[in-house]
Amino acid sequence: MELQCHLKVCKESLKVNERERVEVKTVLPTGGLNASKTQTFRVLWKNNGEAVFHKDCWTSLLKAATARKKYKDLPDLTVEEKVLVKEAAKTAEFFYSMSGMKEEAKRVVEMIRKSEFCVVFTGAGISTSAGIGDYRGKSGKWTEMDQNAVNMDSLFGEESTCTYSTEIGPPTKKAKTDSEQSDDLESDDEEDDGVPYESLRPTYTHEALQKLIEIGHVKHIISQNGDGLHTLSGVSYDKISELHGNVFIEKCGKCGERFERDFYVMDDVCSQYYEELEDYGKTNIIKPKHAKQCELCNLSHRTGRKCSKNGCKGYLIDTIINFRDNLEEEILNQAENISEQCDLMICLGSTLTVTPACDLVEMIKIPQRLVICNRQKTEKDNVCLEKDKKGITLGSRIFGDCDTFMREIMKNIMPSKDLEKWEASRNDRMKIYDTKRNTDIKRIL
Repeated sequence: MELQCHLKVCKESLKVNERERVEVKTVLPTGGLNASKTQTFRVLWKNNGEAVFHKDCWTSLLKAATARKKYKDLPDLTVEEKVLVKEAAKTAEFFYSMSGMKEEAKRVVEMIRKSEFCVVFTGAGISTSAGIGDYRGKSGKWTEMDQNAVNMDSLFGEESTCTYSTEIGPPTKKAKTDSEQSDDLESDDEEDDGVPYESLRPTYTHEALQKLIEIGHVKHIISQNGDGLHTLSGVSYDKISELHGNVFIEKCGKCGERFERDFYVMDDVCSQYYEELEDYGKTNIIKPKHAKQCELCNLSHRTGRKCSKNGCKGYLIDTIINFRDNLEEEILNQAENISEQCDLMICLGSTLTVTPACDLVEMIKIPQRLVICNRQKTEKDNVCLEKDKKGITLGSRIFGDCDTFMREIMKNIMPSKDLEKWEASRNDRMKIYDTKRNTDIKRIL
């Protein structure tokens, strides 16, 4: 596969399998870029602000955007384009060449073979190929919220003054008029129903991790994901700590009994009722009788069903951890105990920024052998590159897609005939997954 590097002076094709690349997305002014200004730009930005570069082209471009003076060997950027590049840098996703990926996968397999207690830590990045958006990718949910807070209009106006915002958190909500609030409430029914969780199926990475548990190379999975794809792939509940819950698991708020369902258990109508009251001060939604506002997250965890254990009849609640909710103590304690036993932790698809989940990485045995596969850089990357007394790197840092990386892991860890047979049986496994999910359930937000 060949792409075109978006640095205009670069005339080399970008061969995905042969060269390292960087993909970014910047913030554009309302209405897009003015044609007269783009003629002076050094980057051929797409209409949506995206661009792709050879890694060395991106490095020179970023240096030019941050340098205090001009250098002959760096692109000559206008003030406006420097801002575009700096904003793009916040979203940068890095990809190894295929040869680099293969080389690192072989190293990691040797680590896995020598490990006595290998643990895998997973984030949203392992589910993107299943159809779920991530949070900190170049088009991720929080990335787009951050970019929406940046105002480029003044910079690209007639005065060309730089008065843009670079706040890191979500944008401050602007007060709305009654008519705007009314329009928002009336349009809610036209929005899509969100992620169709019942229709999602495990990715190659999910299945590979289940297989590695089955053959004994991985002892446990610690996951930040609530999509239920790990357990759907066959991972038993004693082999996984789902820190942020599972949309297919509800529990009794009275006796604590847990129930696994074949459908999405959350009652989004209840939560939307409280959310709209908080955002707009009013709502057209009739409050469900079972709704109860959570004191921590201000939403509702009740699912509308009651416990069936021994006539308990307590209200069932979902297990999803919302912002400001506390993690379930029992699950967090289990994850901490597992982390303390871990002599090799492999982190897949996570930027490792959400606490207290990311703190578990620091709890593994010393010397800390940490492997991270993620498109974006993380604050834990340096841990992967630490060396032992002999100067040998303890861990590994891989930039790229988790599915691509795990395919190379499986090629090196399973006998070729066994791997071929296992991969060929994916369609059969899909039929099993279909029987475990009720896709006839229709959810209404």
